[in-house]
Amino acid sequence: MDKKLIISSDSHIVEPPELFVDRMDPKYGDRIPHLVGEGEYDYWYADHQRMGVLGSFGTSAGLRFERPQDIVREGRMADIRPGGYDPKAHVEDMDLDGVHANILYPSIGLEMFGVSDTVILRDIFAAYNDWLSDFCSAYPDRLKGIAMTLLDDEIEAGIADLQKAAEAGFAGVMISVFPAPRHFYDQPMYEPFWQAAQDLDIPLSLHTGTNRPSGAKTEETSGVSQSGANRVNAEYWVRMSLSHMLLSGVFERFPNLKVIEVEHDLAWIPFFFNRLDVTYVERHTQAPYRFKGDALPSDFMRRNVYHSFQEDALGVRDRDIIGVENLLWGSDYPHAESTFPKSQEILEDILEGVPEDEKALIVGGNAARLYKFG
Repeated sequence: MDKKLIISSDSHIVEPPELFVDRMDPKYGDRIPHLVGEGEYDYWYADHQRMGVLGSFGTSAGLRFERPQDIVREGRMADIRPGGYDPKAHVEDMDLDGVHANILYPSIGLEMFGVSDTVILRDIFAAYNDWLSDFCSAYPDRLKGIAMTLLDDEIEAGIADLQKAAEAGFAGVMISVFPAPRHFYDQPMYEPFWQAAQDLDIPLSLHTGTNRPSGAKTEETSGVSQSGANRVNAEYWVRMSLSHMLLSGVFERFPNLKVIEVEHDLAWIPFFFNRLDVTYVERHTQAPYRFKGDALPSDFMRRNVYHSFQEDALGVRDRDIIGVENLLWGSDYPHAESTFPKSQEILEDILEGVPEDEKALIVGGNAARLYKFG
């Protein structure tokens, strides 16, 4: 990867214990997200719900390469890698890993999408966005944050969050990978939000693990955490949301809207293209929206949707089908499954045989263009 600009399109911070307590109205009391020590481990609580996976969010970085049997879901905040919550240590780890810039997502904040009460959740997201802005301000040329917003029935509030994010210099905004009960992203209520994101040129992220409370939970799911089976099939929900958007013509009506599906890898996408197009062509009653001319759903997928992945060699093999300019590599630092601290070796392996110009796009060029790095 010598002389190539390497940008991780999917890295994370690990929220410090005081983040929400310091920045939220005390009126919420112990509903404010806070850390509680229970036995050997620390757990996040929010709105009286116990969240989880503190360990795999930040205490197990790098273990997969040497001691995968030691990766745990639980953990102690004291054992979190400092780069998770300290910008200086974060950038030092980027240097160690040979990464020039990181696009930053939350850790426990992903699970906050499981909080049902929209009033407190909107304030949780606001507190997080303020903290993340401060975090990135220490190294603005190397750290860019993705703000969080809540839609549900309050689309105007979501549009206001888009405007705040643009003013604050965020790289994008994350919405839930699948919306609230009885909502789908093909519904007209979302049209003003898509319009605002297009007008502000704010990319929208659909990150794994951010479903709103709904039928998305299965019998194998404990609380808001994923079982092994749910993890294996994590791309199901983003496929559903993208299908709703694509088959209802969202991207035809908003041709400059940019959506990034994050941490679902790639190999499923060629099959998904085929299913989209076959359904559109053969099942008019199930896909009644008709595109102008001879356009197909997969055409809009290639034009408007980007894919942030870690190390899917099968997906890289099929890059010409997916679209080389749509691929965004990410390290997932400092989570247990991250490529840190061996990102260089992994990139060399999964990109073996890929032409140099395409490598440059995948490891950083596409992200630099999408997220406006100078």
